Amino acid sequence: MKSTVEQLSPTRVRINVEVPFEELKPDFDRAYKSLAQQVRLPGFRPGKAPSRLIEARVGRGNVLQQVVNDALPARYSEAVGAADLNPIGQPDIEVTKIEDGETLEFTAEVDVRPEITLPDYSQIAVTVDPIVVEDEAVDAELESLQQRFGTLVGVDRPVENGDFVSIDLSAAVDGTPVPEASTEGLSHEVGSGRLIEGLDETLVGLTAGESKDFPTKLVAGEHAGDEAVVTVTVQSVKHRELPEADDEFAQLASEFDTIEELKDSLRKQVESTRKIEQAGQIRDKVLDDLLERVEVAVPEGLVQAEVDAAVHNAIHGLDHDEEKLAEQLEAAGSSREEFDANTRAEAEKAIRTQLLLDAVAEAEEVSVSQDELTQNIIFQAQRYGMAPEQFIQQIQQANQLPALFADVRRSKALASIVDRVSVTDTNGVVVDTKEMFGDPEDEPIFDEADDSVEIVDETAGDETVEVSDASDTDEKQNA
Repeated sequence: MKSTVEQLSPTRVRINVEVPFEELKPDFDRAYKSLAQQVRLPGFRPGKAPSRLIEARVGRGNVLQQVVNDALPARYSEAVGAADLNPIGQPDIEVTKIEDGETLEFTAEVDVRPEITLPDYSQIAVTVDPIVVEDEAVDAELESLQQRFGTLVGVDRPVENGDFVSIDLSAAVDGTPVPEASTEGLSHEVGSGRLIEGLDETLVGLTAGESKDFPTKLVAGEHAGDEAVVTVTVQSVKHRELPEADDEFAQLASEFDTIEELKDSLRKQVESTRKIEQAGQIRDKVLDDLLERVEVAVPEGLVQAEVDAAVHNAIHGLDHDEEKLAEQLEAAGSSREEFDANTRAEAEKAIRTQLLLDAVAEAEEVSVSQDELTQNIIFQAQRYGMAPEQFIQQIQQANQLPALFADVRRSKALASIVDRVSVTDTNGVVVDTKEMFGDPEDEPIFDEADDSVEIVDETAGDETVEVSDASDTDEKQNA
């Protein structure tokens, strides 16, 4: 087999392949064997008819078609390997010539990973916010804990923000009642913004037994997006009384004996949260700096696929009605043109980021251990409120396990270079990134889990991924 490669653009190539017919003998043998199982010839058992009789029955053209269809994937993969290419996505293959008994020729156009020149990471310097633990933040954590132990008490006064009310709702569109938008005895925390727009503002000032109309847009059902007049009736008003923040409360709500010990613990929690926020800021700023420094050509096919997926998701909940999407955008002060432009810009940045971090991962020889993938799966499952086994089943069904693996590898790739970047806070204090991201020279040590769920990734041959049981304890087109 002979193959040559034409560079059509920094991200796309055309592979020209020529295969002599003598190399197709194994493919012809498989084709005849397959057709023999399908063709019934008198005097021969299924699968035993000679190839010349099979060809006489089905025609030489049909035999050639099956041979070509079966041979192309393997010959394409062989040509890719010979040229040391890194394809992205599926190729566009075209058979350009078949000379029976002589040669088979075809071309394959495919997107490939662009060549990326990585910078000297020591030249990158970023500035982040300092870690500050405000008394107000500690007080807010304490109040949140008090609220968990609060008591709802009925009050005889107008509704205020923070109150808990029992309400009845009914709605009408153009004077016609909407039954599915009506309910009785609904519990709601005023000011939470968890229900329809305009409700919280309308409730403030009402007393039990009072009703009031207000305009809003319905967000679900047959009339989703339609202007409606909603009537709210207050049935009862309750206020949450908080326990006193004293030693007795500390003993009730925590393992501490005094309120001061509890506050110290909450202060450490806030500090830990601030460190996580600072680490996230470091990662974002380092990544933004890299994207500004490095030129990354983006395959148009990947961008368009990302844009198409985003548009599909945007209109999926609107019965795929693009006019409704346009109405929603107009109500938000935007337009379809702005939406399409922003979607394309976001898609290009997302793909540039993936390609850049993949290049960093290759250069830094970043690998992902089974334990790291396991922990990420458990974390993602917890985010979605699912058991790890259920989460894994869903991502396997959607063929997203390779994408999850790639995301973990990219995250590790970015973390692997942070120690070579200069990081200071706005006060001029040097930030110790090793405390947040670890020392890249340290080898991770993982304990083997006693209980595990074995997950077979069908895209990875015979390899398996073992996922630890949670009770004991973010790829698209292959980009």
